This record gives sequence, C-alpha cells and structure tokens, in this order.
Amino acid sequence: MPDAREDPLTGRRAEEHLRAVVGAEPARTALFFDFDGTLAPIVPDPSSATAIAGAVELLEQLARRFRRIAVVSGRPRAFLVDRVGGGVDLSGVYGLETRIDGVDADHDDAHRWRSVIAEVAASGAGLPSGVLVESKGLSLTVHFREVPEAEAEVLAWAEDVARSAGLEARAAKRSVELHPPLAVDKGTSVLALSEGCSTVAYLGDDLGDLPAFAALDQLAEGGVTTCKVAIASDELHDDVAAAADLVLDGPQAVLAALGPLA
Repeated sequence: MPDAREDPLTGRRAEEHLRAVVGAEPARTALFFDFDGTLAPIVPDPSSATAIAGAVELLEQLARRFRRIAVVSGRPRAFLVDRVGGGVDLSGVYGLETRIDGVDADHDDAHRWRSVIAEVAASGAGLPSGVLVESKGLSLTVHFREVPEAEAEVLAWAEDVARSAGLEARAAKRSVELHPPLAVDKGTSVLALSEGCSTVAYLGDDLGDLPAFAALDQLAEGGVTTCKVAIASDELHDDVAAAADLVLDGPQAVLAALGPLA
C-alpha cells in the first residue's frame, strides 16, 4: 500500500509505483479497469466509444499472468463484450450484468426494472436539444456534456423521475444516472471479484468509481495490498483525484504503466 502522502503520485513515478505494487505477485493479484476514460477516451457520442489501440490485447495478455483481470463499468455487458471481448471478466451496469469465467449472469432482482428504465427513457424525449438519453437496459444515463447550460434542468428532471419511478439518481461525469434501488455498485463488484487476492488495484476516472476505491480501502483494512488509480482528463472530478493513490495521464498512460507486466 502506498505510503501516506498529501497528494497522489503522478507521471513516471506513478507508473513505476503501480508496476511495483501489482507486479510483485501477479498470481494473487486482481486488476480492475473502468472502460470510459480509462481504456477508451471520452467522446461526445457514447455509442462510438472504443478502447485505444493495444488496450484489449494488453488486458488479454495480463489475464494470462494475473489472478483476475476485469472491466468494471456502467456500460451494459453486451457493449463490453463487443468492445473488450471475452478474454477477461466483465462487470456491466455496475455489477447488474456480469460475465465471469465465461459465464453470463444477471442480478436476481434486476429483470423487473427493465420496463421501468424503458419508460423513463421514453419520457426523456422532452429534455432540451443536445441532451442525450442513453438507455443501458438496467440503468439510464442522461448526458449534458454538449449542452452544459442544461445541467440544472437535467438534474431536476432526473430527481423528479427518480422519485416517481422508484429509482436512484447518481451524479456522473457531465451526466446523471438513474439506477434500480439495489445494493449493487462498483464497490460490491470489486469486493466479490477480489476473493483470494493479496493485491488489488482499481483504475477509474468518474464519480461512479468512488465506491470501488472505498472497497479497496475496506480490503486494505483486512491486510490486502491495494492501489487506487485515477485517470486524468480535463473532466476528472476533484473527489476522485483526492481519493486516489496515483494519477495516470489518460488511457495511453495506463498502457505505458502496465505494458511491461504483460
């Protein structure tokens, strides 16, 4: 675990430190990756997001050496399978849909919320022009990245809809997400997938990654070596950076840091 310090490590020192932590005992180490902003650059149209060149190959190579390599994302499982493939474990929609060791599974209580999400997505047609309503089947993200002036209206709409539909509204990067009221998030996913590991690292860039960082803190209290890595961009939230041990400068820096371990 990194020494206590006022600010997270950055730059080359961050890359070297990450390699030192997770490379010591790969057979007992788990690496967890967010997708957007971590393996793929943030783009205006979420449906066009693609992992940077070499990222998928790196994950597959790491999976041959490490106990567990997993992508933990708010994206649906089908999206992740299409973008990442089946060579690594996948936790989609914050853990509501998974593919672990090649086996697909959904949360037991998730299915009944699909129709609710579909109805809410249809009701978003009246939002301001430029606001993008992205249905993920079991959750919904409303993006106002292209129209930041609509933020207040979008947030008010989301809170109102969440109350009436029984959903939870969660802040995200220039967006707001609506989720079923289930005790599932990136933190619960990381804890479930870290069983038997002596070292665990998580790499992410959004507010939805904070529960994963909190899960690593919980693991650290139990004696697990952990490393919390924030991925920098001009949209990195201060709370995410403050919670991290290290900051890497975008997806390319992720490849640079972990490539030597493959």
